[in-house]
Amino acid sequence: MPNDALHSDEEEIRAIIRRQFASLSWTEGAARGWGDFANDFLADAKLHPAARPARPITVADFVERMRGLSQTTLKTFQQEVLGVELRVFGNIALASVAGQVTENDSETSRSVEMLLLVKSEGRWQIVAQAWDKASDANHLPDELLSGATSR
Repeated sequence: MPNDALHSDEEEIRAIIRRQFASLSWTEGAARGWGDFANDFLADAKLHPAARPARPITVADFVERMRGLSQTTLKTFQQEVLGVELRVFGNIALASVAGQVTENDSETSRSVEMLLLVKSEGRWQIVAQAWDKASDANHLPDELLSGATSR
């Protein structure tokens, strides 16, 4: 893949990641970006939350769950991208993203999200996404925290 095309693809994928994190961030009374979030997924894409046993959910079910939480106990939800590693090959890509979430302006957690993307009809979309929480026993990878990288 020529460098210009690869750079363009990487920038488009990074824009999707930024939009994903921004669309799921809100403050009390602020509009949420549910449509922006859902629009980045291919139809029938599956999400795999950190809870175990693993139970894939649809994008619509995830949005409905988050929407419900935003109207009850989760008054603020702020996400921040800490680092990204991309691997692009032709029309497929894998993005590893370290992120931080602050809930209700007080409770902070970190996680790693893995996004599988495909480019179809000139547009990158997420086919599947899975994430797991960081903990004392499950540290964020250093390479994700040392800055954004691409390969």
